[in-house]
Amino acid sequence: MLQAIGLDEAHESAYRALVSAGAADVPDLARRLTLGEHDTERALRRLERHGLAAQSSARPGRWVAAPPGVALGALLTQQRHELEKAELAAALLAEEYRAGATETAVHDLVEVVIGAVAVSQRFLQLQLGASEEVCALVTGSPVAVTGVENDAEERAADRGVRYRVVLERAVLDQPHGVTELSAALGREEQVRVVDKVPTKLVIADRTLALVPLTSHTGEPAALVVHASGLLELLSGLFESVWREALPVGLGTSGVAEQQPEGPDDTDLEVLSLLLAGLTDASVAKQLDVGLRTVQRRVKRLMELTGVSTRLQLGWHAYERGWVSRERRGRGHRGVPVRHR
Repeated sequence: MLQAIGLDEAHESAYRALVSAGAADVPDLARRLTLGEHDTERALRRLERHGLAAQSSARPGRWVAAPPGVALGALLTQQRHELEKAELAAALLAEEYRAGATETAVHDLVEVVIGAVAVSQRFLQLQLGASEEVCALVTGSPVAVTGVENDAEERAADRGVRYRVVLERAVLDQPHGVTELSAALGREEQVRVVDKVPTKLVIADRTLALVPLTSHTGEPAALVVHASGLLELLSGLFESVWREALPVGLGTSGVAEQQPEGPDDTDLEVLSLLLAGLTDASVAKQLDVGLRTVQRRVKRLMELTGVSTRLQLGWHAYERGWVSRERRGRGHRGVPVRHR
């Protein structure tokens, strides 16, 4: 538990034993730790350098523990200070990188990475650098990275990074496919399945993408795509596949695909009024519902269509026939909607 402040398991055990005893000589502490006296004295010297232990002035040869509240508090303060300096350095480097990126040449917008180790390393970096969302298309024939499952994914999820993943059905037929799906769902990832995905793809925060491929020599390779029109195209490709894929979960009988529910009549009325230019508050008043009800329904529709903006939602509403530019019928209070 104290590794973050520079103590390994052995030194932490020595400090805990000394705190428990209050004071002890080297042979006594060595018996408590089941260590040799030489190793015990080395651990005590290490604790002394950290200000966690000191030799008794009243009784030579005995060691006493420094009060944890004071000694550990000082080490924690020092560690926080070091982290603050590291954060400042990271921020300065990020700013320097952004400044340089504005002058990036066209050929620098796409990197070619060759070799299984190099591809896996960039895949790891991409996830560790994500702060908001990672989107992935996973095929049934891995190249250098076997899937979106790895330690970096768990660490990213712990930081609050959202994952949206589309699996090719063949992935679930692999030996560990269902196990990996279960682990992903346990991390509250959004997982969907489709018959075939066009390519393996990973996108982080819509600013960086990795597209694995096979080189002419047969050695694993990948394209790393930075912010550009090509990246926007790849993001659009993912969203297109995401919209067509079906949500997937694990039931008592195994993998279960969930048919998405469509909008109800109130959803259609909310959409029509919003597309007519009304605000959320005006829509709520028009339909005699609460403001939060309107906002909640809009959020659900955005999740259902897999979009991130209301403008995109309006486009998809027309494309899916949820609302119509023409008067095909009259909904509640005369709102034009398309009958389903």
